[in-house]
Amino acid sequence: MQGSTAVEGLPQDGGFGSFTVVDVETSGLRASDHRILSVAAVTLESDGRVAREFHTLLDPGCDPGPVHVHGLTAEILRGSPRFEHVREQLSELLTGRVMVAHNAGFDYGFLANEFDRSGAVLPVGHRLCTLALARRVGPPTTDCKLGTLASYYGVPQGKAHDALDDTRVLAGVFRALVADAARLGVAPPLLRCPPKEHSRPSETRPGSRSGPKIPCEFSYPGVLGADGCLVQGMKVAFTGETDTEREVLIAMAEAAGLEVTGGVSGRTSLLVTNTPHGATGKARRAAELGTPIVGERKFLAMLGAVRPGRRKTDPIAAARTVSPEVVATGPLTGRRILVLGGTHGEAADARARVVELGGSAAVNMSARVTDVLALPGASGDRRHAKAIELGLPVHGPEFLSLTMRQEPAAESASDPIVLARGQVVDLPIAERGTQWQLRASWVQGATWEVDLVAFLVDGDEQVSADEDFVFYNQPRTGGVGLVAEGPSEQSIEIDLDELPVSCRRIVLAAALDGAGVTFGDIGAVEIEVAPGREAAATARATLDAATEERTLLLAEVYLRGDIWRLRAVGQGYTADLAALARGYGLEVDG
Repeated sequence: MQGSTAVEGLPQDGGFGSFTVVDVETSGLRASDHRILSVAAVTLESDGRVAREFHTLLDPGCDPGPVHVHGLTAEILRGSPRFEHVREQLSELLTGRVMVAHNAGFDYGFLANEFDRSGAVLPVGHRLCTLALARRVGPPTTDCKLGTLASYYGVPQGKAHDALDDTRVLAGVFRALVADAARLGVAPPLLRCPPKEHSRPSETRPGSRSGPKIPCEFSYPGVLGADGCLVQGMKVAFTGETDTEREVLIAMAEAAGLEVTGGVSGRTSLLVTNTPHGATGKARRAAELGTPIVGERKFLAMLGAVRPGRRKTDPIAAARTVSPEVVATGPLTGRRILVLGGTHGEAADARARVVELGGSAAVNMSARVTDVLALPGASGDRRHAKAIELGLPVHGPEFLSLTMRQEPAAESASDPIVLARGQVVDLPIAERGTQWQLRASWVQGATWEVDLVAFLVDGDEQVSADEDFVFYNQPRTGGVGLVAEGPSEQSIEIDLDELPVSCRRIVLAAALDGAGVTFGDIGAVEIEVAPGREAAATARATLDAATEERTLLLAEVYLRGDIWRLRAVGQGYTADLAALARGYGLEVDG
């Protein structure tokens, strides 16, 4: 990259001088229980060039876990330093700098726990997630995996899951993303650490293993058949004590093409346990559902004869096949339109009209915006000048009445389904599994803070326990977890197989933190649903409250028959979060 690129809103003197790019390889996915096996860090000069590189293997003092992923055996790690021996070197590279990582909450959580174990505090005041940055920029890629972004930006990649190579690749991708962000006028998602004063530093996947597990490549073929043979894509759960280390069993099952789940549901193919039947909650649940139960020794024998499965199809194509009725077509099909200016009501009406005409209403500028609709007062928005600079078509209010004479843009097969308020889409569980991410984003502002929350409700529309309320101070429960990615983007991750038995519906809501601000001040909230953190969205909705609401129901995920569905809600309330929580049966102060 030539010259320096200033990054808006970052605590630095311009350019890249305040950034340290990091990557860790770990023995598992729970930062509280597992250890770092390898860590790499590179600092950047103000022109984006690498100033220093640091990399080391570490002796974790435990089993290295899924060797098939990271390739680091106990023999390779033997004789490496312990974390406390390299802590000061890492501190020097991180102090006073923004930590950059891909899926930064994962790396931050592991580093924070390692520093804590060694009697110190991770010296990171801000972090920046390149996964969230890539979503803001919106390059025309099929997903936001590091390898995909590296290929798009022409960054050479050597060995995946090697901490040093991944860090070098990420530094190159980060430089390219920052350049694109500057060109588009997009503010990178700088997040203070920890995101909330009382929140826990570890941000990992909900459920029994917490953190992003390896996605299964095979479609779910059903429960175990009468022949007793496993098929790739089958769902396997474990419970009770095992002779083999649990993480090793999980790694073996995943390597064989099976999907390991943390709970037992009607879709679980097999439960593995050495304990007497009924001795654990999972075993009792399996007995109720008629789920086959085998011992550890039998399971290991079955792994030697796993039959080939069917590889998953494209998730967006599958979603369109399931629910074509929600796909609006019209003169704006294939267009992503950013509405600027106007009163809150005028802008909300314009966004609703865009969706009626088959388009998608954008909340923020990105590379995927195709048009700008300028309502009165739009010229005062800095994005208006940026749109003109970028050469985007800028239309006046009459555009929405003239669009019937416009030529629709070509619709891409990778475009997500656009939902209007109240519309429903089926989640393609059979093709993409039970792990889904509901993302929410809004316009970044200095005078407001938005909290994403989730309620796990039963058949009476009430939470069964306090644990069924997910928010910043209780970021995870069985099957559901909150991920903070930036000041204007948060996500709720759901593993449908790990939900409590009592859960019939998951309600996603946004609430304002602080007095004197309403959703009328903020504007629209955009939600997307995707089959994983790095996956492209399968469906999207842009939701507006009225002027005085302080809480907004965004979406709900629910089971109808055998099909999981997502509904775009968009219902606002003037009450605060405490009142909303009480409505779902929680006892809260406020």
